[in-house]
Amino acid sequence: MKRVQNFIRRQSVSLPITGVMFPILYLGAEIGLLASGAVAAGTYLASNSTIKQVQFSSTSKELGMTRSEYKHVLKQVQEAKTKTKRLQGHYYRVRSISSFRQLMEMTKLANKIITVVQQNPRKFYLAESFFYSHLDTAMELTEKYTLLVGQPVKDRDIKIALQDTRDTLQSMNRVMENDLKKVLSSDVEQLRMELDYARLAVDKQQNQKLLVQPPADDEGDVENERKSIDSK
Repeated sequence: MKRVQNFIRRQSVSLPITGVMFPILYLGAEIGLLASGAVAAGTYLASNSTIKQVQFSSTSKELGMTRSEYKHVLKQVQEAKTKTKRLQGHYYRVRSISSFRQLMEMTKLANKIITVVQQNPRKFYLAESFFYSHLDTAMELTEKYTLLVGQPVKDRDIKIALQDTRDTLQSMNRVMENDLKKVLSSDVEQLRMELDYARLAVDKQQNQKLLVQPPADDEGDVENERKSIDSK
């Protein structure tokens, strides 16, 4: 969402500038159609690039990160997306339903982690092991597994290697589940705090209602009976 908003903001500034520059150059400066178009296009590119750099600096500052840190995180996220696509490319190279499900679950976990970090780059530091190690290991094991599965000969050693690889990949799934829990941990804690605050607010409102609640009907009837007895 942030990327889309920034893109729209860039275009809302760059396009009007370009739209004004072209007729000024072509009609006012009379430098010719091609030259006017080239200068206007250069103005658009320069304006777009400048605004993009300002937005980049502003976003990194909002996140409490330096430009280099923010740039590094974005690079790691992009590389992780590429690796995950390579994992998805092995979907139909495995030969069993269980292996297919295992691989699909692994890519789902990877995509969820990447999405969370992309939305909040500061969470990258909670999942550094995923980006630097775990995803690479999962990708390498999957590639070796699909290579062995595709071999026409399946002797005892290959079968043992395949089973060991399947077991290791299953372990990697659990490792990546823990990676996902780490990046979601702060969100879970924040949700708990918000729930606690909401419960306190509801309890306070209910207590206030009880304090100002009018007497029950039976209590009013008793009071009226006492008044009639006294009057007699």
